[in-house]
Amino acid sequence: MAATVLLPLFILLLAGLGACSAANFSSLLVFGDSTVDTGNNNYISTSFKANHVPYGVGFPGKIPTGRFSDGLLVPDMLLSELGIGQLLPPFLKPNISGDDLRRGVSFASAGSGFDEVTAASSGVISVPKQVDMFKQYIVRLKSAAGAAEASRIVGEALVLISAASNDLSISFYDSPARSGNFTITQYHDFLIQKIEDFIKQVYDLGGRRFLVWGISPIGCGPLQITMKLLSLLERSCVENENADTVVFNSKLQALLGKLQKDLPESKFSFADLYAAATDIFQQPQKYGFVEARRGCCGTGLMEAGELCSSLTPTCPDPSKFVFFDSVHPTEAIYKIVTKNIMEKCIPQLS
Repeated sequence: MAATVLLPLFILLLAGLGACSAANFSSLLVFGDSTVDTGNNNYISTSFKANHVPYGVGFPGKIPTGRFSDGLLVPDMLLSELGIGQLLPPFLKPNISGDDLRRGVSFASAGSGFDEVTAASSGVISVPKQVDMFKQYIVRLKSAAGAAEASRIVGEALVLISAASNDLSISFYDSPARSGNFTITQYHDFLIQKIEDFIKQVYDLGGRRFLVWGISPIGCGPLQITMKLLSLLERSCVENENADTVVFNSKLQALLGKLQKDLPESKFSFADLYAAATDIFQQPQKYGFVEARRGCCGTGLMEAGELCSSLTPTCPDPSKFVFFDSVHPTEAIYKIVTKNIMEKCIPQLS
């Protein structure tokens, strides 16, 4: 069921990084899942889409575009804050312009992961398969801008990569697809190898500056709490899943340090939001939110994707909720994310 997709809760909060400016980046190239998919799933055969109301209720014109939120996503806000453009288009958008190609695109697919099994369960494009889209992008960029300029744009791009939240939630915790064949330690190592292989492919195609998102507390998402609910009276986080997330994040961070040593001229940053995300879950009022345990759409306990529809009532003010549906953050969270990226950007990428 599409609603079982658990994606990164919200990314890069309080990453504790240094200032950056628009001049540092030529474009924005994005790989990953629904937190960064600006509409690619609209153009593939999958039921996991957000091109229907109430998604987009806060988007300009109140248009559902395929973004899994009430409004903009971090890639859109980053593009604007960096002075590159306004809205980051999905690569699969028909008739995408040469100017859009120059500014960057999202290759992300909602429901995706680094594990092919994860993507197959939702009929979406796995992160490794997004490399094929990147190759097509380079061909089209060369046609639009010339080979030399295309090489410069890719080399000076900010390459944003989401991590493996879907892999852990869908393929390990919530189904027997992987947990029957792997221990959690083995599955972590399997994913780390997948991520290493993926980054090396993007590097070989010209990418040099990588911002890789860690995973926030998986066990604190409304859907995940509902699925593991032990008591109707207490909606508490699934602590064993959160503990596993901490271990995975440490392995991912170590991988990026290794890659920066191994890949000449590369720059990496690991964005670790685990502590900040936990603080928001525990003290939402501190950040201006009134609800962090359920989403704005419907009951907020199970609804996501096709279960969050025009027939589903929504809360009157999504900006007071951490989550818009039972999986995906509101634009209000993404604004916090973007503000912190801009104020405390990664010094080794600037």
